[in-house]
Parts: sequence; structure tokens; C-alpha cells
Amino acid sequence: MAFDFAPTVLAWYDEHGRKTLPWQQNINPYRVWVSEIMLQQTQVTTVIPYYERFMQSFPTVVALADAEQEDVLHHWTGLGYYARARNLHKAARIVRDEHSGEFPVAFDKVLALPGIGRSTAGAILAISTGQRYAILDGNVKRVLARFFAVDGWPGLRAVEEQLWQYAEALTPTERLPEYTQVMMDLGATVCTRSKPRCEQCPIQTQCLAYVQGRVSELPARKPKKDKPEKYTHVFVPVHKGRVLMYKRPESGIWGGLWWFASPDGFTEKCLAQPQWDDYLSREGLKGQTGQLLPSIRHTFSHFHLNIQPILVEVSSITEVAEHDSGKIWVDWHEPEQIGLCAPAVTILEYLQNQY
Repeated sequence: MAFDFAPTVLAWYDEHGRKTLPWQQNINPYRVWVSEIMLQQTQVTTVIPYYERFMQSFPTVVALADAEQEDVLHHWTGLGYYARARNLHKAARIVRDEHSGEFPVAFDKVLALPGIGRSTAGAILAISTGQRYAILDGNVKRVLARFFAVDGWPGLRAVEEQLWQYAEALTPTERLPEYTQVMMDLGATVCTRSKPRCEQCPIQTQCLAYVQGRVSELPARKPKKDKPEKYTHVFVPVHKGRVLMYKRPESGIWGGLWWFASPDGFTEKCLAQPQWDDYLSREGLKGQTGQLLPSIRHTFSHFHLNIQPILVEVSSITEVAEHDSGKIWVDWHEPEQIGLCAPAVTILEYLQNQY
């Protein structure tokens, strides 16, 4: 190409790029990997405190592999998309058991680890080892779709393949760590989804979307589809400052996290009055029920969930709940180090403030 794309963006990086992020210090494949997984669908400012706590508790891939999944999920609580944490832990154990505790630096071996796709594998190796691999995360897709005026939603295979061709062609043979970082920086700080700062962009004069006046329409948005509404009620049994919680199955929504009893699961319509007597007798509890706590609306990628918590005032317990049995009594003033989904945190915080 006549326009020197890589030298231009690298010169901008030298002056304006982000160089003090936690994962840019003491760089190695493990630290970069953890940051790349956390940064999937999550803002940098949100990730930083989670990353710092995570690395303090699990400073090496072997430390992560040796940890209990419960502890890993606890460190992930509030970060969302919990399959990322489960895959991270699973991959760490593979590295420990099959790669002698050394994170692999061959592309095919990195790609084979759970939760790592083509772009993430490329980013890990480019940043930590300087190998020449292109990346195409959401930020880079936006930069390239605008620069080359690529029509169509990037989630479509044909559009994505076209963007991959551009990404591969533009990737230089030198300064791979810096180039990889600057492409992410441009998308995150300049070529943003809304209100892009085109006047600050080093490639503005060559950007076809800017020249054609199409910046606001590119990249094309995902075809809109209304998310369905689902409903559930959950029992929140309380007894002497503690609340009864249950561990979710490993697979599916909130896999491996602790939640409350929801006998009817997720339904398509608003629930009728729940029959809590059956629940109490089944769990060996005695008490009064019926107080409705504030409802919660939680949005997943593919549906909205409306949650109605129901407080259960337990007077006596005839059955012991233990961690190994998949249910425990949690002190809401000092919750254990367990993995919790966002709505569970909301309910515990309500109990802390009200009782």
C-alpha cells in the first residue's frame, strides 16, 4: 500500500498510546492471556481492579491451575460472562498437566486451549513474544471497517473474513507488541462506536468512511432482534443472619456459581403465587414466608430475566446444609469467598442494608 499504515499508527502510539496498564508490566504470556480474557466484552476501567486482585492471588499459571474453581469464580464475581473464568481455569490445568506448567508459545497449541479464539491467540503471542500474528477483536474490526469502508455487519462470516484479510495485510514484521496494542487503543479511545474522535485519528485522511462521510454508519450494526422476557421467583431463606444458597450446575447460565432456590426455573410468563410450603418441607425448614423483596431485572445476551425474590423467615432447621452437598448458609454480613452472579450480590447487599 502507498500509505504507510503501520508506521503511521506506531508513531501515534509512541506519543499517545497506553503504556501503563497493569498487564503491560512484567509481560509474559500468562499475564497477557488473563488480561485478554478479562477484556473480552468488558471495559478496561472495569477490568483493572479485577486483574490486579486476580494476579495477586494467582501470580502464575500453575497457581491458577492449583486453585479451586470456587476461588477462581469468587475472584470473577461481578465481571460477568462466567464461562470465561471456567475456561480460564480449565485451560490453566491443561497448561500445568500437558505443558509442564509453561504457557505454550506455538499458535496451534495456544488456539487449542479452552476459551481462546484466533484473535486472542494472536494477541497473546504478538504482545508477549513479538510473533507476527494479526488480531481482530471488536475494536480492530471497527477501525478496519471504517478505514476500508467495509459494508455489512462484521459478525457475518464473509464480512469477518474480508476484515481478516485486511488485518493480515496491514500487520507489520517489526514492533508487533506495540502494533497490536495501538490497534486496540485506536478502537477503544479514538475510533469509538459513538462520538468517534476523528480529529485525533492518525489515519483520518486515508479513512474511506471519513472521506465518504459514513463514519456514523460503519461498521454496520447487528440486525436488531427484540430480546424475549423471562421470569422467575427465588426463595431467600434467612435464619440468624445467614441465608441459604445453592450451587448452580457447572454448565448453563451462572454455571458453578451460588444462587437461590428457583423451583420453577425460568418461565415465559409472569409467575402465579409460588407454593413455598412444598419448598420448606422439602428442605427441612420451618418458618413464615411471603415478604417480597425488590424485584431485579437482569439482562443476558439473548434475553431479559425478571427476578422476584421472596424472603423466607426460617424459625428452625432440621437438615444441615454443607458446602459439599451443594447448599450452604451464607453470612450476608461477611459472605464467604464463593462465586456469585450479579443478582445474588444485589440480594445479599439488600439483606446487609435491611437486617
